[in-house]
Amino acid sequence: MQEKNSFEGLIQSVKRLDELTKTQAKSAVNQMLTIRNWIIGYYIVNYEQHGEDRAEYGKQLLTKMAKRLNIKGLDRSMLNLCRVFYKKYPQICDSVNNKLNKKSVVDNKLSFSEIVDRKNSICETVSHKFQLDGDTIINNLSFSQLRLIMQIEDPMERYFYELECIKCGWSVRELDKQISSKLFFRAGMSKNPEKLLEKTVNNPEAHGFDEKELYMFDFLNIDADQKLNESDLEQALMDHLQDFLLEMGNGFCFEARQKRIVIDDDYYFIDLVLYNRVLHCNVIIELKTDKFKPEHIGQINAYVSYYKDCEMTEGDNPPIGILMCTEKGPKMVQYVLNGMDEKIFISKYMVQLPDKSQLEEFLAKEMKDYCS
Repeated sequence: MQEKNSFEGLIQSVKRLDELTKTQAKSAVNQMLTIRNWIIGYYIVNYEQHGEDRAEYGKQLLTKMAKRLNIKGLDRSMLNLCRVFYKKYPQICDSVNNKLNKKSVVDNKLSFSEIVDRKNSICETVSHKFQLDGDTIINNLSFSQLRLIMQIEDPMERYFYELECIKCGWSVRELDKQISSKLFFRAGMSKNPEKLLEKTVNNPEAHGFDEKELYMFDFLNIDADQKLNESDLEQALMDHLQDFLLEMGNGFCFEARQKRIVIDDDYYFIDLVLYNRVLHCNVIIELKTDKFKPEHIGQINAYVSYYKDCEMTEGDNPPIGILMCTEKGPKMVQYVLNGMDEKIFISKYMVQLPDKSQLEEFLAKEMKDYCS
């Protein structure tokens, strides 16, 4: 065991101190950047509503501001983002007030107390039911993360990604991935949301097939009450192939539609065949426009077994089967899949996003767990 006053101990102590201060400095810089952008947003909104010569600049205000400021990073797009940030996060006001020296930040024509007084009238109304306090936001979320979350219009959905980003330690890249995958709706509709969210914790580089309880096909713009047959659904997915592959997950490529195979001299047609280049295997998809029935499983099991025996090439892993239906009973699925050798998943899909009221109970529980 090395002594604390040895040369090696000295080196290690300095290294630890350096890493600690770098981390704290980076955090401090991120916090100040967030605060700066919020106050810039305040200045812009206040000027738009109270500026004596605002009519002179009108719609070109942000463009002219960016040109006159000539500060790297503060272009028109960023100035508009600051404006949106201020309006969507009025609760940051009190935190800014506590963290900054009032006289050093706000000019002598406008006292900082005016920001506090005007925040409720200028900023958009945000429900306190689903809202993190300003200190939590500033201390735990970078502005790069906030700019992704700000693109979401619904305050309840924004709150979900703020909370989960902090709890799960997502990077900016992972946050973007989870927003794109509509994790908010999946978690709210999941039978086991804790397990679903568990997969996202500190796992920004997750690859391959991600078993999903629920696939969101809202990009098809189909009314939930509209009667579809399997052929119509299949065609709609083909018409939105890029969105479909993105919804399936990482590494999916399209291979075939209505793939014809021969078993016992009879022709059969597989709805969709994909290939996952990360897992190096085929993915067989069967679409059903009704609730899961036990007899569905025999069909996809036969197709997966066929591909395993007749279509695998050198370097391929055994194929995966996904049966997609509108509803599924968890007990029946458990009984049907019990003892099966092939890798088959039964998933639900939705062509329309659920009513947000269905998600409130889940979100309230998340908030309670976080605060406890």
